[in-house]
Amino acid sequence: MRYFLHLAYNGYNYRGWQRQTSSIGVQQLLEDTLSIIFKQKITCLGCGRTDAMVHSVQYFVHFDLDTAFDFDLVFRLAKSLPHDIVVFEVIPMEIGNEHARFDAIERSYSYFIHTDKDPYLHTLSSYYEYTNLDLAKMKQAADLLKNYTDFRAFCLSPDRHNSTICHITDVRLYTNKQKNRLRFEISANRFLKGMIRIIIAKLLEVGNDKLSIADFEAFLTTQERAVILKPAYPQGLYLSKVRYPFLDIPTRTEFWNIFNGIEWIEIKL
Repeated sequence: MRYFLHLAYNGYNYRGWQRQTSSIGVQQLLEDTLSIIFKQKITCLGCGRTDAMVHSVQYFVHFDLDTAFDFDLVFRLAKSLPHDIVVFEVIPMEIGNEHARFDAIERSYSYFIHTDKDPYLHTLSSYYEYTNLDLAKMKQAADLLKNYTDFRAFCLSPDRHNSTICHITDVRLYTNKQKNRLRFEISANRFLKGMIRIIIAKLLEVGNDKLSIADFEAFLTTQERAVILKPAYPQGLYLSKVRYPFLDIPTRTEFWNIFNGIEWIEIKL
């Protein structure tokens, strides 16, 4: 039988989702915990990779068992996993060959920035000491992303991908009344290694008048990568939604409490 797990994690203390040889990833902790519970080796396949210190508000994995179980697995996982990893629900699959990674049709990410130093946000949002960012220009540049499909220029290792084609379905930029917080939202069928953090870094250059909108678009039209690619900080990035043809679960918004008190204003041209 195949099961999906719906979970979330604060990734600040981990080297991403994937199991590592020299450091700890979320996958290792989840697999080891499940293996103890079921008294057999359990392998979990996740909906995608996340970089070190990147968070996930909604994440899905699948694993297989020979026979069904009749106990509260969510409760046992809650007692066994670290406090920065939570499993919301266990979902039995009807067909049995549903795949957490390959069957996902859309993924959404959120990126949070604060421009005033805040000791309570340093692991949950990226601090950039910027003032007077040109949000209109950033929005104009961000909207260009929907017009292109080849994001080779925004990938850390394009030659490791079979394709650098991504279909972006939505891009949004928000700020608060004080304009000391930013929130970037992007959805697509897939993303490349480092892609979102590189986009954020380039948008910040646009907002600081260090990169023109025309030069930003040139990366998309020519697919030529910058000589030096420096992604934005990882801790501001969240995998926020994963959608399947057979599964579309709302994000558990109560886990965004640190951001829920903000009145977000969408930047529009």
